[in-house]
Amino acid sequence: MRLELRDITKRFPGVLANDRISISADRGKVLGMLGENGAGKTTLMNILSGLYKPDSGQIFIDETERTFGDPVAAIEAGVGMVHQHFMLVPVFDVVEAVALGAETTKDALGTFDRAAARKRIVELSERYKLDVDPDARIESLPVGVRQRVEILKALYRRSDILVLDEPSAVLTPYETEELYAIIRSLAADGTTIIFITHKLNEVLEVADDIVVLRRGRVAGTADPKTATRQELANMMVGRDVELIVPKGPAKPGEVVLSIEQLFVRDDRLEMAVNGVDLEVRAGEIVAVAGVQGNGQTELVEAITGLRTPDSGAISIGGKRTEKWGPRQVSNLGVAHIPEDRGRDGLISPMTIAENYILDTYHEAPYSRNGVLNLKVVRERAAQGVKDFDIRTPSIDTYAGALSGGNQQKVVVAREFSVPVQLVIAAQPTRGLDVGSIEYIHRRLVEQRDAGAAIVIVSTELDEVLAVGDRIAVMYAGRIVGILAGDDATYENLGLLMGGATYGEGTAA
Repeated sequence: MRLELRDITKRFPGVLANDRISISADRGKVLGMLGENGAGKTTLMNILSGLYKPDSGQIFIDETERTFGDPVAAIEAGVGMVHQHFMLVPVFDVVEAVALGAETTKDALGTFDRAAARKRIVELSERYKLDVDPDARIESLPVGVRQRVEILKALYRRSDILVLDEPSAVLTPYETEELYAIIRSLAADGTTIIFITHKLNEVLEVADDIVVLRRGRVAGTADPKTATRQELANMMVGRDVELIVPKGPAKPGEVVLSIEQLFVRDDRLEMAVNGVDLEVRAGEIVAVAGVQGNGQTELVEAITGLRTPDSGAISIGGKRTEKWGPRQVSNLGVAHIPEDRGRDGLISPMTIAENYILDTYHEAPYSRNGVLNLKVVRERAAQGVKDFDIRTPSIDTYAGALSGGNQQKVVVAREFSVPVQLVIAAQPTRGLDVGSIEYIHRRLVEQRDAGAAIVIVSTELDEVLAVGDRIAVMYAGRIVGILAGDDATYENLGLLMGGATYGEGTAA
């Protein structure tokens, strides 16, 4: 099906999310939609999928104007959407999760025909090489497979137009490559695909055409065969962007973080961190690389006081902290940027100002004798919004209403609002656009140059190579090697991430 959106406009209180946007996508083609967080990409696609109604503008499918009052109408017109945050019932199996809301019945009583649904799901899975077990429970599936289930849901409803919203945000590099193959297979079969992303490499890899949104408008279009990453980045942000933030050589000082023979269990009580030794010095950035699920999350939680180790020692600034809680660790001057900002970094129903003081609300100048000084809170929060370029109508805006990039800036602004000696940044740029990535990296380098010790945990090889002064690779709960200088290459990192050892003397 050919899709055309003409002059779509959508306003929210204080925000013009879509400003007369016009785009088109042809049958069997992949339209890559690039844009910063908050550029209006998701709002536009929520209009197409019937979740929002436009204030003005028209939707045409195969040159016929369509109006969607709700998602059901959009689904019936052949529009399917795979949201950035999956919408699957964890306790259902794949057949139940896919068929939910579109159940096949087998009698007058409306009894669910599981056999018929299962047969169709198996056929779709095999046809598009999705490789999904129809009887597996959703909660037992890896993230990459859950995304395939979401795609199956759309195909099950006979979607001829498929919208993928930030589909690789939580995928490993290998899972992302598998996703590309699935997208190409769908397009070859005639499906029209809109691929929403902020990652420059992705649109150049998989798109047939590229449209770039900036601040609610179409900033331009590009041909992936001739466009460069730099051109796309500049178009997205509206200025020259430094894809790799410049930084001078590290000047390591005293050891700030010392970890010795650390063992930490995960939520299933299995050993996730297996005897880790690591030192991080003032004035250096140590990037911890590895495929997600190799103990990085548990390591960060142990350092920041969120998880008590089984054994081993953690010292911060010369003080033993392995038995301490989060507030005690924070009071040592430890900034923590958590990997899940929505769950652990912010309280969505609270305002920006309230989130800004979450760590320090009980201390001067924000509080005295248990009473908040709201004037100071508002002044400091407003300054943080200005200093960190947080794009919001006001400091009274709920954190949950912000784009992902602006939510992350709130977290970083709060954590850096007080002097720090150690920064623990877990996936600090996950889900962020190129402009926000540049900004976060610049702030981390500033903290390093001011004398802080920095630990960055990331699954993005480009990030660890660009920012890390040394790179420690985790595999199966162990640090299997530490790379620096000329040894820090994609090839060597790839070997270590797969469990191989590299070079004598690199194993920690």
